[in-house]
Amino acid sequence: MTEELGARSLRGVYGISVMAELSGVGPQTLRLYERRGLLTPVRTGGGTRRYSEADLDTLGRITALLDDGVNLNGVRLILSLEAENSILSARVAQLSESADGRG
Repeated sequence: MTEELGARSLRGVYGISVMAELSGVGPQTLRLYERRGLLTPVRTGGGTRRYSEADLDTLGRITALLDDGVNLNGVRLILSLEAENSILSARVAQLSESADGRG
């Protein structure tokens, strides 16, 4: 069930105008963040952007970092490091579970 919730949070459901309304960030700024690689909305067959709950969470993190005075290049680096840290933490947990199962 957790995997299902995770997959659901990644599904693009919000158009750019809804995302702008939910986040308080304008459509032009959302497009800028996409060009800078900070957000990656899925695209429909017709090319329409669709944002997910995960994108909304990321946008909240971007906004917080910008409010703290971090520039867009710094934001990109921080997001990348946080993603890498999450992957590594999950891997460590997986290895710990494997080691506990053998002992």
